[in-house]
Amino acid sequence: MQNHPKKFFIFGIIALLALAGCAAEKPQETATAVKPAVEQAENVLKGKIAGKSNKAKSISIVVGKGDKAKTVMLKFDDNTKGIEFAKKGSAAIIKYDVKDGEKFATIIKPKLAKLPAGVTEIKTEELRGLYENHADMTVIDARPASRYAQARLPGAISIPVPEMKMGKETVLPANKEQLLVFYCGGPT
Repeated sequence: MQNHPKKFFIFGIIALLALAGCAAEKPQETATAVKPAVEQAENVLKGKIAGKSNKAKSISIVVGKGDKAKTVMLKFDDNTKGIEFAKKGSAAIIKYDVKDGEKFATIIKPKLAKLPAGVTEIKTEELRGLYENHADMTVIDARPASRYAQARLPGAISIPVPEMKMGKETVLPANKEQLLVFYCGGPT
């Protein structure tokens, strides 16, 4: 991890966590983007899930912004992958095929927030390696305090997103050369 623009890095992390939806408790926590994106490629929709009907086997997704926003209906079937990501209010990317004039979702993925410059994502195995090698790091749990009290990673400290927003860099460890690892309740 490079040592330049520490303040940008800190504010970037705070912004990322705020956009990723870690500030509030959710029944099943997932990271979601705040704003819907426009349809960008053929047979791909990006936006916010407006609803899902298991009985009708259909999903509606809002794509576009403001006056240009539109709701698109798609069917799904037993071959649709990632149907668990089609939750009302969640940002999603849906790939689809057209069959008999109807759009059928083939793959549904969560739409995640983009990481700011200087911030990198690490996978579970990489974090495990850092723990095993006793890396000089501070692990910060950005979930609400009640979730932290239920379970947490070893040695993690609780700094919920609202606390980070209010305290900014004053709530972070004093050693600015130390690796900071933030996590919350969903993929970020």
